[in-house]
Amino acid sequence: MNPKIEAFLDSCSETYSYVVYDQMGGHCAIIDPVLDFDYKSGRTDTRSAEQIVEFCQTNELQVDWILETHAHADHLSAAPFLRQKTGAKVAIGERITDVQTIFSQLFNFEAEFVPNGQQFDHLFKEGESFAIGTLTGKIIATPGHTPADISYQIGDALFVGDTLFMPDLGTARCDFPGGNAKTLYQSIQRLLSFPPATKVYICHDYPGQKRSYRCHTTVADQRQNNIHVKEGTTEQEFVAMREARDATLDMPRLIIPSVQVNVRAGQLPPAESNGTHYLKVPLNILE
Repeated sequence: MNPKIEAFLDSCSETYSYVVYDQMGGHCAIIDPVLDFDYKSGRTDTRSAEQIVEFCQTNELQVDWILETHAHADHLSAAPFLRQKTGAKVAIGERITDVQTIFSQLFNFEAEFVPNGQQFDHLFKEGESFAIGTLTGKIIATPGHTPADISYQIGDALFVGDTLFMPDLGTARCDFPGGNAKTLYQSIQRLLSFPPATKVYICHDYPGQKRSYRCHTTVADQRQNNIHVKEGTTEQEFVAMREARDATLDMPRLIIPSVQVNVRAGQLPPAESNGTHYLKVPLNILE
């Protein structure tokens, strides 16, 4: 059975979130939800997530899962808000523990933080299947952008997170801690081995002025037109291109707040003695 899909674009972070459901009045999963965040003031807001809740309520959908493709570095997750509103389980790939270990050391998290994934309700293993009402989802490990990236196969659709972008934009960067261009190439080949008509839903689109936003393409389109990894691109060519390109990229605008929150399943760091939550900025570490 193939899913019905509703896409939600957060224009500030250029992030796509999805509601994937079996039928009106049925069951759904929410993929990669966004918590609005104003960096200048340090204020969070749930406007984007409330639109998703409204859609689910209007269509009488039972939310079974809140699914993260990875610990995002470009937006904060709204998973806790949606979990509180819907009672759904928050899930991510099991290698989130690798990412938690890296960043808990980088940001010198509180001693009580344990990098074992317990902050999430479920850690998916490679090849694991799960249900969304009458739909069946399957986990595809797609590391490279980070060690913990996974893609979700649900019917005729792949939700690939940051692994692939639209063909005219290419592929994800691999220069974050734990990233690896060779590993990303191998992950992408797994995705491109699916039937040509398989739909590919991305997490971000950056069209600039050249076209309108788009949230999905096909495996055939990626094979033929992806500027970084179209058919015939060798692993050696891809790694050389990706590493050279990554060396020129600035850090994402929201990486410092995002990572601290997202490795905690979207929870803010514990409040300090004055009742206020704080995010750290490590000096002279990130490049």
